[in-house]
Amino acid sequence: MALMLNGAGVSRGIAIGPCLVIRRDELEVLEYAIPRALIDDEVARFEYAIKKAQQQLNQVRQQIPVDTSPEISAFIDTHLLMIEDDALCRVPINLIRRQQYNAEWALKLQRDALVTVFDVMDDPYLKTRRDDVDHVVKRIQRILLSHQEQADDAIFQRARGCVVVADELSPADMLLMYQRGVAGFISEDGAPNSHTAILARSLGVPAVVGVPDACRYVLQNEQLIVDSRFGTAIASPDDSALTFYRHCIKHDQSRIVALKMLKGLPAVSRDGCAIHLMMNIELADEIELNKKMDADGVGLFRTEMLFMNRTELPDEEEQYQIYAKLMRAFKGCPVTIRTLDVGADKHINVNSLNDYSGSNPALGLRAIRLSFKEPQLFLPQLRAILRASALGELRMMVPMLSGMREVQQLYRLIRMCKAVLKEKGQRFDVAMKVGAMIEVPAAAIAASAFARAFDFLSIGTNDLIQYTLATDRMDAAVGHLYDPLHPAVLHLIQMTIAAGEQHGTPVSMCGEMAGDPEYTALLLGMGLREFSMAASMLLEVKDIINDSDVSLLSRQVSALLDLDNPDEVIAAVGALGKA
Repeated sequence: MALMLNGAGVSRGIAIGPCLVIRRDELEVLEYAIPRALIDDEVARFEYAIKKAQQQLNQVRQQIPVDTSPEISAFIDTHLLMIEDDALCRVPINLIRRQQYNAEWALKLQRDALVTVFDVMDDPYLKTRRDDVDHVVKRIQRILLSHQEQADDAIFQRARGCVVVADELSPADMLLMYQRGVAGFISEDGAPNSHTAILARSLGVPAVVGVPDACRYVLQNEQLIVDSRFGTAIASPDDSALTFYRHCIKHDQSRIVALKMLKGLPAVSRDGCAIHLMMNIELADEIELNKKMDADGVGLFRTEMLFMNRTELPDEEEQYQIYAKLMRAFKGCPVTIRTLDVGADKHINVNSLNDYSGSNPALGLRAIRLSFKEPQLFLPQLRAILRASALGELRMMVPMLSGMREVQQLYRLIRMCKAVLKEKGQRFDVAMKVGAMIEVPAAAIAASAFARAFDFLSIGTNDLIQYTLATDRMDAAVGHLYDPLHPAVLHLIQMTIAAGEQHGTPVSMCGEMAGDPEYTALLLGMGLREFSMAASMLLEVKDIINDSDVSLLSRQVSALLDLDNPDEVIAAVGALGKA
């Protein structure tokens, strides 16, 4: 009898194959005191585990074929950099020496401190960075506890043609499976934005993550279908299901070939409307990963991770080096750097800053409000961004502006920083473009004033939807109210685009709606001409654009915006593009 399992699909493929169940034993970490006379030996034991973990990851990296896209090895490089970071290789040693903790316990305490920062985040991508911490820490812990690595050739030699079902999988596991010819995978843990999931998308491996107790419900060698488009898996499928999904696989293979043909081609609709497709970059270590992707530039580079998981603020020079690396990687393309957006769900533990959590952090001192309150936070960033503007077409974007008083204060600080740099003889682009994120309903309603004050606007749909509907999309109790197609949300987006058209100010979108093919036709019809999204979605969105008639969509969307019945809106969006 067939069994349906549900989770989150992280790619768009389908896999069929026998099941290979891999379940790691839970690591038991105990606390005990190390005698003072043996502290140096305990530190040496910890340092050996660090070096051994580095060797293991380097071995995985060396097995990656030389002709493989550089973004693949970047995932392993990320974990290698984490192992070398003081947060993991030095702080536990300090705990061993000061508190006489055993190495395993010291590492566990530091791991707990790090993941706590990520656990309180609302941003889905940043939240899942805790998975990387866990993968690296567990690798080190297994060495300390003398656990044999189970994700090695001995297991994965059997993975060819199989659907691997595991409790968890790291990027290194994913690479080893791919090299052994795995058909697909299912994991009990994980999220669509984890590095393992992103790597699965990059490699084109069908995968479903977040399937509770998957290892309990399937049997070794049982036939499995993985449909990562819809986040489902079928154990012991019948003949009709197998026939249907084999047909789907052939269709998908043809589509992949067709999408690859779009690489390097412009995004232009059938009636000649040119669209700019930009990419979002979340972390500094993704710069190399994404620089060869098929995009017109960077529509959003988030800077908050430069400030997180550290006790001291990054100075102007450190920030400049990161921004300069970004500009050099995307030389000749526009690059948009967003100023610091922390507070609410994104916290920084810097000694020199006060705690501004407040009674309602989402409505409190966050993003540009915190930057204004803490000039030692904001001014070095402004100067670093201005200096990097001398290296190419850099655009600075400011989050969570809500009124013109903030705009006036922003420009005063920019003028101040320009004066300081000029006095020091440091180069910068005097005409660097400055833009505003439209993510507060007040800013959307006042979009006309913002369009006059800024060089460009960018709609951040994630926060705009949440603030408009007073809904936390990560809260299971009210998440169903999060609705990108709510008439109020659509009207705020339309008002912003119309204000940009009225004043000749470009308007882009960098929220999740921009990279969701479900909404591409709708946004084109609303007048959006610049989309910024995860690199993995660029070709799919381009394909829809190139097959669209924008003039037809504009007429259809005009009628759609008059609807207020949710079912009618959904039906109208589904019918867009059909004459």
